[in-house]
Amino acid sequence: MCGKTSLQGGAFRRPHLHCRRKARLSGTDGREKLADWVRDKTVLVTAAGQGIGRATALAYAAHGARVIATDINETTLAELAGETGITTRRLDVLDAADVIASVEAIGPVDVLFNGAGFVHAGSILEMTDAEFDFAMDLNVRSMIRTIRAVLPAMLERGGGAIINMSSVASSIKGVPNRFAYSTSKAAVIGLTKSVAADYIGRGIRCNAICPGTVESPSLQERMRAMGDYDTARAAFIARQPMGRIGLPEEIADLAVHLANATFTTGQAYAIDGGWSI
Repeated sequence: MCGKTSLQGGAFRRPHLHCRRKARLSGTDGREKLADWVRDKTVLVTAAGQGIGRATALAYAAHGARVIATDINETTLAELAGETGITTRRLDVLDAADVIASVEAIGPVDVLFNGAGFVHAGSILEMTDAEFDFAMDLNVRSMIRTIRAVLPAMLERGGGAIINMSSVASSIKGVPNRFAYSTSKAAVIGLTKSVAADYIGRGIRCNAICPGTVESPSLQERMRAMGDYDTARAAFIARQPMGRIGLPEEIADLAVHLANATFTTGQAYAIDGGWSI
């Protein structure tokens, strides 16, 4: 039962841990409600036109955030137009000038969700220099561009949250036929930890989400490209310890949690149905 500290049986008793935590979350000690940190905050989501990015934009909006959903594909992005709490904007994260101009137009951002990326197939002997450069540019440098653009205002306002999409196919797990992709996603974990370490004392939290296999238009395309869709899908499912492929909404739930997790930074969160165990 929740209550004040008291003497019971001659011994000093503190309120139960659950009661103290409940008091913190209810704001009775003057703190902001931790579970609602993202409410009324401005959230910038890249690659919001489909898949994980789209689910994440919708999830932030459902939690009361003001979401700016961006994508280079205006056709898929248009599907979010009219959603409560969401404003759409075309953004090419490969274009540094476009990133800077967009952030200037948007104004201060409280949460940055870096979702843009591409999955290249191939080993080190099969990957061309051009393909590797593109993987690093889209999967890594695009995040550097967006972080550089939003970080000064975050620092000026006393803090913010940055969430980068990495993968378990990275430094977490070696995955065949994913040389460029895995290398780039390992770099994302490195840049995440570096940003977290550099700005931990100034209110900036930076974390990475590392999914396994997740339902998305990109996954569907890769399955079709393997020739026999049904066989390819069965193979993807067979390697999942949980016996199924993850859902974009499950990744989005973690993205919301990390925006609200005010005591968490510099972490790479595997969310892969146990694939990396």
